[in-house]
Amino acid sequence: MKITQVRSATIIVEYNNTKFLIDPWLMPKDYMPGFDVAINSDVRQPRVELPFGIEKIVDVDAVIITHIHPDHWDEFAEKALDKNIKVFVQSSVDKDYVISKGFTNVEIIQESGIEYNAITLYKTGTQHGKREIIKPLCDSVGLPYDAMGVVFKSNNEKSLYIAGDTIWCEEVKDVLGKYKPEVIVVNACAATLLNGERIIMNIEDVKNVLYAAPDAKVIASHLDTVSHLSVTREDLKEFKTKNNIGNLLIPEDGETLDFIGNN
Repeated sequence: MKITQVRSATIIVEYNNTKFLIDPWLMPKDYMPGFDVAINSDVRQPRVELPFGIEKIVDVDAVIITHIHPDHWDEFAEKALDKNIKVFVQSSVDKDYVISKGFTNVEIIQESGIEYNAITLYKTGTQHGKREIIKPLCDSVGLPYDAMGVVFKSNNEKSLYIAGDTIWCEEVKDVLGKYKPEVIVVNACAATLLNGERIIMNIEDVKNVLYAAPDAKVIASHLDTVSHLSVTREDLKEFKTKNNIGNLLIPEDGETLDFIGNN
């Protein structure tokens, strides 16, 4: 397995000889404004450019969209990707949306698991911020609340858990107990709304993941790019160094991490 940190939550996962593009946000730096309901709304985003060309990023076998938010799926991805590529989504609503953009091969990942190229993909639960607070806010501005995580399993690879846009919650805790993933990707910039609520993990949440899965490699992603971040890559590096945490990995944009086999 290889995992390339592209930018923000966009990563490329090479798993059992299959290359997946996760949450492609491919627009150029400063293309879109910040979110009115979030901190730093005057800061344009993405804050940084892509580390390499779009042509390289979209040279994959399949795409996984954890949810349809503008920093996880955009018009540049829609334009650059082959309309016949395999696309995995979380729900019938997201499936219909992606099909409306011209894509022809869209499948919903199920909690019970689906098979693809000798890989089993499992949909997992999230809380994209505290449900009772954030869902009504999303409804009021016309954005979907629900997001998914994904577990990858294969006889030839380590188990992988992409937690997706979520805070630390019972859903995440349950996944760690049920699947015991060996590699975990967490979105950890602590994106924060004007009401002070976080919608993805902060350092304390990452600490909870590390405590609950002490034998796993934990990769921090979704960093240094959205306008409403409140934790940076440097903050996480300081936490890692101060606490001597060897199993927390904080890749730079463009960096590839290699996990050999299933040992």
